This record gives sequence, structure tokens and C-alpha cells, in this order.
Amino acid sequence: MTAMSAPSERRERIYRAAARLFSEVGYRATSMRDIAAALDLKAGSLYSHISGKEELLWEIVSRAADEFDAALADVRASDAPPSERLRLAMEAYTDVVARNLEYATVLFQDWRHLPPERREAVAARRDAVERVFRDIVDDGVASGAFHPDLNVKLTAVLALSGANWLPSWFRLDGRLTARDVADTFTDLLLRGAEREDARR
Repeated sequence: MTAMSAPSERRERIYRAAARLFSEVGYRATSMRDIAAALDLKAGSLYSHISGKEELLWEIVSRAADEFDAALADVRASDAPPSERLRLAMEAYTDVVARNLEYATVLFQDWRHLPPERREAVAARRDAVERVFRDIVDDGVASGAFHPDLNVKLTAVLALSGANWLPSWFRLDGRLTARDVADTFTDLLLRGAEREDARR
């Protein structure tokens, strides 16, 4: 990978500082002055690189959404059995959260502060991610691998909700890896979703 130009490096530093502050105290409670102070800059100088706080939020949220889309691309294309695809999806999704704790936090908690058109775009992308999990569960029910009366939407929401809580407790240098977490979540989900005769 080639080194970023100086302007790009400055923008990256601004995005990282904003993501950290948004994730710690929230978008509304963070001012451009706070972001500038975190970078040891004058607030006015930020505007030579960034048009405003909304642009920062949009960029951070978009980057996080891009990461999820890329991570789940192989899962979408996979023809593996539903239980294996669920594990792959959980591992991919959890890995993105774990590697991008601050960006993911901003996506999860602050996307609603965007203006309506951008909120709709983010909501559509979140729905597409949920659809990956719903399709897997739906395929499991249709194939007979999962219980026929399994609530597809709630199972998908439960899978995503577990991973979405990682920013509140997960540490990259902690005892558990992202894979450990994903596999534990998947095992718990499959215990409730799989039919016993399908496990044999």
C-alpha cells in the first residue's frame, strides 16, 4: 500500500479523532472545537479539510458500513449449509466490530443524527446486513436443518445484537479473541435453532 499524501493523512487523523470522541461521548455532545483540541489544532483550521461535523459522521458511518458489506460478501456467495454459513457470517461480522470498535460504535448509536436522505441510505444498508442473516436462518428452516417454527427475524436480530454489544466490553488485548466470541455466539444460536435430528 502506498503512503498517503499529507492532506489524506490529516483527514485520516481527523476521522479517527472524531470517531473516538463520537464513540465516547456521542455525536451531539462533541463539537468541532473538541475534535480540534484532540488534534492540537485550532477549530477554524479543521474547515480547510472537513466541511463540518455532519460530513465526519457520514464518512465514519459509511466506512463502517463498507467494512460490513465487504466482510459478508463471501457469505452471500456461499452455498455452504445454513449452520456453517451462520458461523461464517457471525465470524465475519464480529471481526469487523472488533477491529473497528470506535467506528462501529458510531454506526450503531449515531447514524440517526444524519439528515433524512442519509438516514434512509444507512437504514437500507443495515437492512441488507440483517437480510444476510435472515436468509441464512430462512434457508435453515426451509431445508429442515432448523426448527420449522423458528422466528427468522428475531433469530437474525439476536445474532446481530450480540455482536453489536462488543464495543461496550470487548478488548483486542483481552482473553477472548473476536473468533472466540463469534463461535460462542454461534454455538448458542445453533443450540436453539437446529433440530436435534439435523445434528446427527
